[in-house]
Amino acid sequence: MDGAHGQEWTRGPGDGTRLDAAALGADLGERATLVQFSSAFCRPCHATRRVLAQVADMVPGVRHIEIDAEDHLALVRSLGILKTPTVLVLDADGRVVRRAAGQPRTADVIAALGEAV
Repeated sequence: MDGAHGQEWTRGPGDGTRLDAAALGADLGERATLVQFSSAFCRPCHATRRVLAQVADMVPGVRHIEIDAEDHLALVRSLGILKTPTVLVLDADGRVVRRAAGQPRTADVIAALGEAV
């Protein structure tokens, strides 16, 4: 699904990649988790934060977690994250089901959540 700003959602790696509260530094959502990798001077990261927080507020059981990519380089490298913002959609078990790099639109985030909940 293509979004605004050159952002494209892709399926998770399909290799069973799973993230937990210890890896993320925060509890997962009951139904799904939106994980945002950001950097300090990334302007699109600020807009992405607003969109993901809004969606998490609208959809019961969904949580938004923002991670500073520079402070978590090992995790960034293990997930193959190449730019910020990058958003991962996790299901209730922490499996990566969708991912996108770039600033997403609200409608695209909601659609991507459909695979997780």
